[in-house]
Amino acid sequence: MNIFLSVEVLSESTLRDVVDLMVRLVEAAGALIIFLGAVWAFGRFLLVGVRGGGVGREFNKIRLSLGRFLALGLEFQLAGDVLRTAIAPSFTEIGQLAAIAAIRTALNYFLSREIADERAEIERERRKEADDIRPQAESA
Repeated sequence: MNIFLSVEVLSESTLRDVVDLMVRLVEAAGALIIFLGAVWAFGRFLLVGVRGGGVGREFNKIRLSLGRFLALGLEFQLAGDVLRTAIAPSFTEIGQLAAIAAIRTALNYFLSREIADERAEIERERRKEADDIRPQAESA
């Protein structure tokens, strides 16, 4: 008889405890990313409000940055959900993961689309400003 077959590397309960700790760490990282992004965005919003000028464009930049934080945080949350079902998942857990993954993926998709739209809008505004400045410089 092979000695290695009778030795268990980790018991299932120990493995569950280790994975549970990893899930908590990954989910905490996701929550921290979202929290830091919200604090950063709020701070920038207050700063832009105090300074005044160009609030519209700066507001879009702030939203774009906040959206990136949210997208990254959601990815971490989804990773935690996947980890949670890594060890002998039941059909109920698989169904819950599928529902959570679908919701978070949809949120991330629409968030990414909005980020791309905001980025394109900012780029259009920059080009328009550059085009407006160019004729003034040529006529001077």
